[in-house]
Amino acid sequence: MTTTYDSELIEPRAAWGAVFSMALCVAVLLTSEFMPVSLLTPIAGDLGISEGRAGQAISVSGIFAVVTSLFIAGLVRRIDRKLVLLSFSALLVVSGLIVTFAPGYAVLMVGRALLGIAIGGFWSMSTAIVMRLVPEDAVPKGLAMINAGNAIAATIAAPLGSLLGQHVGWRGAFFLVVPLALLALVWQWIGMPALPPAGARRSSNVFGLLRRRQVALGMSAIFLFFMGQFSLFTYLRPFLETVTGVSIPALSAMLLLMGLAGVVGTWAIGRLLGARLYSIVIAIPLVMALVATALIAFGSTPAAVAILLVGWGFFGTAAPVGWGTWLSRALRDDAEAGGGLQVAVIQFAITLGAALGGLLFDAQGWWSPFALAAGLLLASAVVATVAALDTRQAAR
Repeated sequence: MTTTYDSELIEPRAAWGAVFSMALCVAVLLTSEFMPVSLLTPIAGDLGISEGRAGQAISVSGIFAVVTSLFIAGLVRRIDRKLVLLSFSALLVVSGLIVTFAPGYAVLMVGRALLGIAIGGFWSMSTAIVMRLVPEDAVPKGLAMINAGNAIAATIAAPLGSLLGQHVGWRGAFFLVVPLALLALVWQWIGMPALPPAGARRSSNVFGLLRRRQVALGMSAIFLFFMGQFSLFTYLRPFLETVTGVSIPALSAMLLLMGLAGVVGTWAIGRLLGARLYSIVIAIPLVMALVATALIAFGSTPAAVAILLVGWGFFGTAAPVGWGTWLSRALRDDAEAGGGLQVAVIQFAITLGAALGGLLFDAQGWWSPFALAAGLLLASAVVATVAALDTRQAAR
């Protein structure tokens, strides 16, 4: 009989090597997604397009990530999950090569669309697969490892793209990501155990999961959180330049510190989630709402802003670990479909938060998206509190 990580073992073992390979793949995926931010000008110049059209290379990957996340659970329900992850990692490699050698705009967009499919599929499956790779009490630690890859990528993607673009050109920058993607692919091939489809019932319609009260409350809190986070985060640079009045080197240093704080926060909070899940997903948006309010009050004081941004990074980057742990408990029987729904909710919330924040920024001034963020984050904490009370009542 072949032993897999599909069933309960007499002595549960954790496939940490496989989890690390997933963390590496996530880091490469997210670095590839956001690298164009610092390369729009050379991309546009080389391909003979406007910077606005070049910027669509970022949005197209997000669109395909949302669509993939909504339908992937049903499409791969009979396929070994190891093969599914390997396929997404292979798409990452192919995407990098297509973008590197794209002769024109259309081919570039094809490569970015493939990246979006890889991002949406990989993220959607990640929580469910971590649940099968490690014992239940180690799931928060496993999710923290995955999200650490996300935090690292968010920290280095833009400066790395800028640095590489300066020395090897934008095509060279994208090409240098390919070996890391190949490493992740080979590591998964060697280190990932067989993960045949589980026998539990799965939802063919991810939106049907919202009929469950606990899922509806959790997804609402997630939506409000990410909408609030990105209505502020998207406009940090103009805020730091025009209100705080920092130089470009100081701005870069603040953003780097914020990113590094996020890596630390991911690990620290991941260790506490086992016993204090709801306390953490309630406290994080509350603290971030206070930080958003304090940024309005002390925005012209560089030292205060630097300290507040460290706090924002510490808590904000750790939040997905908390909600990933919530998903592993609230949807044990349908974590793959739930993961797809969660990714779609997060992507839509980010898009809507950035759009509304931009409208307010132009119409009312810099402080208005920060005030919107504070209100949305406070609402997320309230909904998370309702979800916690509902869970306790159901457990009685």
